[in-house]
Amino acid sequence: MRITKVWHSLIRVPLTETIEWGSGTRTGTTRLVCKIETDSGVTGWGETLSLIAAVPAVFEDVVAKLAIGYPVSDAERFHRHVLGAGYYHHKRAAVMAIAAMEMAMWDAFGKIAGQPLHALWGGLWREEIEAAAYLFSADPAALSDRMKGFADNGYTTFKVKIGFDAESDIALAAAARQAVGALPMRLDVNGAWTPGTAKRQLNRLADLDPAYVEQPLELDDLQGHADLRAYSACPIALDESAYTLTDVGNIARARAADVVLLDPHQAGGLWQVIKAAAICEAFGIPVGLHSGAELALSQAAYLHLAACIPNASIAIDTEHAYLGGDIAGNAPVITDGRFTVPTEPGLGIHISEERVETYRVNEISGAYLDPARAGWFPVKPAY
Repeated sequence: MRITKVWHSLIRVPLTETIEWGSGTRTGTTRLVCKIETDSGVTGWGETLSLIAAVPAVFEDVVAKLAIGYPVSDAERFHRHVLGAGYYHHKRAAVMAIAAMEMAMWDAFGKIAGQPLHALWGGLWREEIEAAAYLFSADPAALSDRMKGFADNGYTTFKVKIGFDAESDIALAAAARQAVGALPMRLDVNGAWTPGTAKRQLNRLADLDPAYVEQPLELDDLQGHADLRAYSACPIALDESAYTLTDVGNIARARAADVVLLDPHQAGGLWQVIKAAAICEAFGIPVGLHSGAELALSQAAYLHLAACIPNASIAIDTEHAYLGGDIAGNAPVITDGRFTVPTEPGLGIHISEERVETYRVNEISGAYLDPARAGWFPVKPAY
């Protein structure tokens, strides 16, 4: 069960439309995918978010080299081995690169065991996974039309990007609430607010009854988020603050969140998410899963996680509706706002290497900023 060969590449899949958020615009999703071969003849595939140049660099220079000879069952040890190679000082520079390899290890291990991944992590807690419709628009009228379209397709939870400016925060949230009635509506600020602005905006938003307001303050300000929880009746969710296991432990200790959004790419692996979710469960905190436009491998991994984690009790984020393609013939699909959990061994995904080749690129492009605004860049907090 030891790894004998590692292959990897960047791929970029276009989105069906340009999406807008507080840190710029995006027209595609860049991912790092990897394939491992083992001495037992079984292969495994992994995928990770690749937003910055550190991801492929760390994967190629450290992760891929350390993986040769590793048993695919030793996911925890491998994660710590990479951190021990100097990245315990720079965890956020390493986690996304680790995640691709760790996912491939689990995929191979599940295939060897003849079991879907959720069966290796405690078993099936839920068979269907609710998906939240994800909305990206700075225009209230366009947002309203799009939300109604998602509702017509069976979605029952909605997430709206705000954080452009103070007035549009309220206008977008009001348009969203009018469009979907009493259905759950989440608002994602992406750390745009100062503490003073946050208090004012939460007061203005309270009557719209958001399911939660996500990352209202800069990611390091756990005390500020704890203060907002005490100040406002609007639940506070943290995502950018919740990368690593230590991050999640600090959030729980500080009582800084009502909801925590986890992400295996940002945590450094699937197993790290399971551990982080357990911390949250002990504190009575529900968890969701953050979306960065996952392709088939990562989407399947999300479904296995959500299927077996008891406190993953809220709809998972997904940008699935915006993907202009994928790398598998059996990529997960959404029906009436829900995914079905894969049941084949490992991730349960059949990769098309021809499609992988079609989407291969040599660099990361369009992750942040906005080509239409030369010289512009986001500042956190912004207002």
